[in-house]
Amino acid sequence: MSRWSVSLIVIVCLSVALYGIRIVFLPAQENNGNAVHTTITVEKGASFRQVASQISETGLIPHHVAFVALGKLMGVEEQIHPGKYDLNSHMAPSTILNVLATGQTIPYWVTIPEGYSMQQIGNLLEEVGITTATRFVQTAHDTEVRRTLGIEGDTLEGFLFPDTYRFHHGTSPRDIIQVMVEQFQQVYTPEIQQQARERGLSTLEVLTLASIIEKETGAGEERALISAVFHNRLKRGMPLQSDPTVIYALPSFDGNLRKPDLQYDSPYNTYRVRGLPPGPIANPGWASIMAALHPAPVPYLYFVSKNNGTHHFSSTLAEHSRAVYQYQKRPNRRTS
Repeated sequence: MSRWSVSLIVIVCLSVALYGIRIVFLPAQENNGNAVHTTITVEKGASFRQVASQISETGLIPHHVAFVALGKLMGVEEQIHPGKYDLNSHMAPSTILNVLATGQTIPYWVTIPEGYSMQQIGNLLEEVGITTATRFVQTAHDTEVRRTLGIEGDTLEGFLFPDTYRFHHGTSPRDIIQVMVEQFQQVYTPEIQQQARERGLSTLEVLTLASIIEKETGAGEERALISAVFHNRLKRGMPLQSDPTVIYALPSFDGNLRKPDLQYDSPYNTYRVRGLPPGPIANPGWASIMAALHPAPVPYLYFVSKNNGTHHFSSTLAEHSRAVYQYQKRPNRRTS
């Protein structure tokens, strides 16, 4: 072989090597200026070739065939995690592969408000693109999930602790639920469990009462008073007559609770059924849980909305009737 032929082969090999280095270690686009970010969604079940083709269309890799070959060489083609990824023009193909293979998806900080029901939590998670409301609610009703987490209720309602959480697109409903229940279990300490036992209440009963308190008032200073009314009614065997429990069971609710609704046949209808409903009607926060365990030392048995976010409390039916007339029935009453 001639010296010229050898030189040509060396040049070709060097060129191929340099091109391979570029494909693996250098970004496909020039690094001038700020990085251009692109969001890529990897659907569950998508093949590695499909993902490579999708990324190639953005111009972030020079060619999807070479990217697929690199993935096979690195042994990561079967390790790609579904979810949303933030890729940018300063990333080399090897970096992009590492991001996909290690599941570095875009995180979402989600704040679950106090008093949200399972359905409302599911809707919120769907709005931010983490999972669907249907899948979340179905999982929250799953008997095996409840058994694994040691939950005594028929659903996970009440045990999904309101807080701010960091999830990723595609996080399974089961994993989301586990994080939220574990947060509740961390907050609901053995000391608090002992306080509940001293009041003769199970964890489910505490959360049920706390959820009603949560839905009855948004005024923090009223929680212990609302709790006192319900504790006093329970001691006397009086029905709780809580509107939120009725609303929870209605097949549909347009924002107006009507007299026929109060006759709706449901174990959650505390106008018809005495005692606590069979489970929570929402997921209460810390303050409402504490209020359920520590009612104010007052003799109140009734309360009525004053139409300004607070309530008037009464100890007798006569006093309550006057308050109802003043705040709810009197013509031309002030509403603020």
